[in-house]
Amino acid sequence: MRKTPLLLFLFLSVFANNHLLAQKISVNVALDSSVIKIGDQAHLSFTVSQKLNQKVVMPIFSDTIVGGLELVEPVKVDTSKLQDGHIQVTQHYVVTAYEDSLLYIPSFPFVANGDTVWSKSLSLKVVQPFKIDTASNTIADIKPVMEPKFDWKKILLILLIALAIHGLIILGLELYKRYFKNIPVLDAKSQELLLPAHVVALSYLDKIKQEKAWQQGRSKEYHTQLTEVLREYIERMYNINSMEMTSEEILDQFRFMRLEQKSVYLSLQQILRLADLVKFAKWDATPDEHELSLMNAYLFVNQTKIEEVKPLEEVNAEEHK
Repeated sequence: MRKTPLLLFLFLSVFANNHLLAQKISVNVALDSSVIKIGDQAHLSFTVSQKLNQKVVMPIFSDTIVGGLELVEPVKVDTSKLQDGHIQVTQHYVVTAYEDSLLYIPSFPFVANGDTVWSKSLSLKVVQPFKIDTASNTIADIKPVMEPKFDWKKILLILLIALAIHGLIILGLELYKRYFKNIPVLDAKSQELLLPAHVVALSYLDKIKQEKAWQQGRSKEYHTQLTEVLREYIERMYNINSMEMTSEEILDQFRFMRLEQKSVYLSLQQILRLADLVKFAKWDATPDEHELSLMNAYLFVNQTKIEEVKPLEEVNAEEHK
């Protein structure tokens, strides 16, 4: 009967001891270099292994770690998960010193659940990299001024890679439009610019002739289409900004035709003036006037077009086919 209380006491002692051990933290301190030159930098870190929800009070430094060992950057904290529900919290410091000396970094306390764990102490030697002429009164830099190297080859390589990527993106988009979405590489307007001006104009006149909008009560639309075709044709053929001109301004540009090509000039005059009457004065044109405007549009284009002259060799080759 006496063995039962004793066994229970031993069990509780072991459990309590294990619980306390599980709650205990471990602290590790590290310095990436034991010797630095004046003005150089070193990295100091404190690493704590603890349970996930455990609160640990760590030392906080503002400007210096100890006298002579100054902070260059604010503290950076990293947290990573370990096994068995533990985490590892690391404080990173960048430090430097400006005096030739041997610095002693003492132990620092880390408190968790009323228990204190001390970090180990370290030392850092700061050395003078050059001799100082005490007889001279001139002020010397702690470190020589560093001049960054300008690597032309690297910059050129980056530019070439960027241009290549840009070209591949454009090529990929054009191929996608061409083969996957069945969109022509050139839009309709760009394709028209590759054709002679009279070919484009005559093609549009054929469409207007087939549609005959005036027979459907769309007289204004009919004459607007006719004048727009002629304005675009004139702009390409004569390099005149006819799209922005009034009818009289356009006719004024073609006064030179009154003697040499009077019929062509009168055809253009009839088209433009009748169109203005229909569009702006609500003139009710007769069927013959509608047809006359279309006929005169064909006449104007055919009388002013410039046919492409083929080389003699090409003509002879076509004749012998």
